[in-house]
Amino acid sequence: MNRDVFVTPTRAALAAGAVLATIATTPVTAGAAGGGTTPAAATAAPVAAPAPTAARKPAFRVATERGSGLVGRTAVYAGRVAHATQGQRVRLELRSGGRWRVADRDAVGARGRFRVTTKIARVGDRAARLRIVGRASVSPGAVERVRRVHGFRRAFASYYGPGLYGGALACGGRLTPGTIGVAHKSLPCGTKLTLRLGGRQVAARVVDRGPYVGGREFDLTAATKARLGFGTTGNILVDR
Repeated sequence: MNRDVFVTPTRAALAAGAVLATIATTPVTAGAAGGGTTPAAATAAPVAAPAPTAARKPAFRVATERGSGLVGRTAVYAGRVAHATQGQRVRLELRSGGRWRVADRDAVGARGRFRVTTKIARVGDRAARLRIVGRASVSPGAVERVRRVHGFRRAFASYYGPGLYGGALACGGRLTPGTIGVAHKSLPCGTKLTLRLGGRQVAARVVDRGPYVGGREFDLTAATKARLGFGTTGNILVDR
């Protein structure tokens, strides 16, 4: 009668079996060179940390502005700053003498709103811009170029043209029904100026000499008169 024989495994055999079991259950991947295999964990790409969210810079939303008017009136720039930060201010800066100079400033209020003004001090125009400023911890502010501060004055004018077409102009050329320009006694020929009347505005040049009737400073050509909606005589606004 046969008896079952039980053999007690040695410690070395048990250790060898554990190593084989570990190798059998570990996923393998193809080696980069020589076709070998390496554990998957050793070749897995590291997980990239999420990129930090970039801070949003403040930006202008200029809602209303009144940059031009008679000398002595007020130019107004208003709107709001998107992504405003507590402690920020808006500065109105005007170009003068080759430099930007601060004309007014306002603290950014509720919902980023601001309003800055400046007196129109002289005839002609000046470049203007808005700048956001704040504490050192605030992200760099934005700059927005806005409508130029443009000063006008009143001048008494008349017009001329019919019956004179084809005649020579003092500044060169001949007068035609389509000539845009003005006559003036002393402004240099070719001087650029802006004329306004009501809601209309015309850019013109000095093309002739005159008028020679007392109390009148400018003579408008017929084409300039038509564009302005001007009558026979009266006041216009001019920036020279």
